[in-house]
Amino acid sequence: MNPQAKLISISSLFLGTTITISSNHWMMAWTGLEINTLAILPLISKPHHPRAIEAATKYFLVQAAASTLLLFSSTTNALFTGQWDVTQLTHPISCLLLTTAISIKLGLVPFH
Repeated sequence: MNPQAKLISISSLFLGTTITISSNHWMMAWTGLEINTLAILPLISKPHHPRAIEAATKYFLVQAAASTLLLFSSTTNALFTGQWDVTQLTHPISCLLLTTAISIKLGLVPFH
């Protein structure tokens, strides 16, 4: 991998993590998570082996599904409570969907 491309990927990982941690709005948290997903894909598929490409494709599809679930959770919360703030997640359906989406993104036990 080109050293400049590797530097951009790694700096994008730090940027996405920083955006996600410091966000107060669901859309900014989602943006940070998506930056992380797109930054890690070239690093996963770096060896140019068919298994690495397959792993990157599977990773992308699972992360896209989890991101969709996260957006649906935040939209549902905004519909029921009128708040887009991260700290105002009070509706039980939204909490369940968000917990599921974050579990998928982290690769926790039932979703790994």
